[in-house]
Amino acid sequence: MTATAVPAADEAGLFAPRLRAMTIGSVALVSLLAFEALAVGTAMPTVARSLDGLALYGIAFGGPFAASVLAMVASGIWCDSRGPRTPMWHGLVWFVLGLVLAGGATTMGVLVAGRIVQGFGSGLLSVALYVIVGQAYPEALHRRIFAAFAAAWVVPSLVGPALAGLIVEHLGWRWVFLAVPAVAVPAVLLIHPGLRALGVTAVTGLPAGAAARIGWACGAGASAALLHIGGQQRGAAAVALVALALGGLLVCAPRLLPAGFLRAGRGLPTVVGLRGLASAAFVGAEVVIPLMLSRERGLSPTAAGLVLTTGAVAWSAGSWVQGRIPSPRSRATLPRAGLTCITAGTAVVAVTVVPAVPIWVGVLGWAGAGLGMGLLYPSLSVLTLELSAPGEQGRNSSSLQLGDSLFAATVLALTGAVLAAGTAPGPASYAGTLAVAAGLALLGVVLAGRVAPRAG
Repeated sequence: MTATAVPAADEAGLFAPRLRAMTIGSVALVSLLAFEALAVGTAMPTVARSLDGLALYGIAFGGPFAASVLAMVASGIWCDSRGPRTPMWHGLVWFVLGLVLAGGATTMGVLVAGRIVQGFGSGLLSVALYVIVGQAYPEALHRRIFAAFAAAWVVPSLVGPALAGLIVEHLGWRWVFLAVPAVAVPAVLLIHPGLRALGVTAVTGLPAGAAARIGWACGAGASAALLHIGGQQRGAAAVALVALALGGLLVCAPRLLPAGFLRAGRGLPTVVGLRGLASAAFVGAEVVIPLMLSRERGLSPTAAGLVLTTGAVAWSAGSWVQGRIPSPRSRATLPRAGLTCITAGTAVVAVTVVPAVPIWVGVLGWAGAGLGMGLLYPSLSVLTLELSAPGEQGRNSSSLQLGDSLFAATVLALTGAVLAAGTAPGPASYAGTLAVAAGLALLGVVLAGRVAPRAG
């Protein structure tokens, strides 16, 4: 694989002439992926009623997730053998085709098919973007561009659900899908000149074990979809489906992640593990907080949602901070600081189960957890590229995002099962799930020192 040398002038920043269009296009594309992921959740109840498809409601979410798992692995293999340009364009085509198919669906089955195609495209795009960062941006800018990617999720998380609701009410649910391609295509067109400037990638054979990885990815994707569907069931059916899905993930997922992942091997295995632990901790708490504040503290849905907004804003602030502080002397500094914030913040939120504790204490705690995610996420993305040889950036980037997605999906399903176990969730179940989330983050704090590989 060959690439043009990075001019020293480009060290000036993300908007230096050579990088400006690529930065704008990449950040816009990440924002669109985020908006679509968040907006569909708002629109889907209306879609299911309109198409008389409540029976397929679970697969409308689980199917795209499974497709994205397969696509992440395929994109990693593709990027390492041919470079990121081809998977980027294929990702765009699949993503847009899926949106158009879903937006024009007349039956729920067609909409689910479109969602699966869309999920496959988004998986291709997400990994290709990481590889583009590794090849197109100087190492000194990696933390800043990943901070920009993190910030690109903030605006969709703040306005995405509300905007999607307005679109559904005034334009119709179809435009939640059909409006996105109008921006996605120009975004990729902005990235394309920068990809051409990287030089020609020598076409190599598929990496060793590529076919086996695709097979394990199919198994992991099917298990992830089953986990998502099982998490929406109740009673014995939920227990059986979740147990079957977890068994499938335990068999398939380790074969898609770096060797030594299960024993927290030094270097990349721990980097991937920390990303998964942080994602599981944050998502596991995030799904509980609105329910707890509404049922136990009497907050309106809007007020409870604003508490989550503080976490999103703090996440963006943490990303901005880590992108501008001097490079730490130890690789473990930022991951450990981020996980410590997540642990402490989630524990503080758990205390608000007690009625005597003011709600603003929980708000500050969740802001601290968001700050920790902002410090952690970009730094782990940078470490992944730093620890990857040029021919392994695709595989390792896909592993990072796979660990993130699979950990989060597992915790979501288990949290849903716990909350649905009794007649109604109560203080004990809220405190228990938040304690588990804090415990996952604390485990990450203990393991953070292992992100540095052994000398030599």
